[in-house]
Amino acid sequence: MKNMQKKVVAFLCNWCSYAGADLAGVSRFQYPPHIRIIRIPCSGRVDPLFIFNALKYADGVLVAGCHPGDCHYTSGNLVARRKFALIKSLLDFIGLEEGRVQFDWISAAEGNKFAEVATKVAGEIDNLPQWDGWGERK
Repeated sequence: MKNMQKKVVAFLCNWCSYAGADLAGVSRFQYPPHIRIIRIPCSGRVDPLFIFNALKYADGVLVAGCHPGDCHYTSGNLVARRKFALIKSLLDFIGLEEGRVQFDWISAAEGNKFAEVATKVAGEIDNLPQWDGWGERK
């Protein structure tokens, strides 16, 4: 069996990170094709259950939002940062590698940064042990 690239789900805020991903595409910056993007209104709206449900079918998750102080909804990204700290401790508690779920700040003007972060995250997840998604995937 050939070495398959692992699936990564990226939750990107509509106002900054998704626009950064769009800029990366328009600018033809290369990033791994096995990243599946889900546009969300704000990174603060990412429910931890979204992340754990994504891990049923994917090997890793990236959540990206606006830089602190630049949130379209004033403080949604700060809410996301607090949730992310909680999720990281929960991942540690259940024995899942911390690198499976990652968080970053990407603005609409940072298409190159989106490509770099996506490549870095996908590479780190590709290097993690095989994940069976709690037995949900076939």
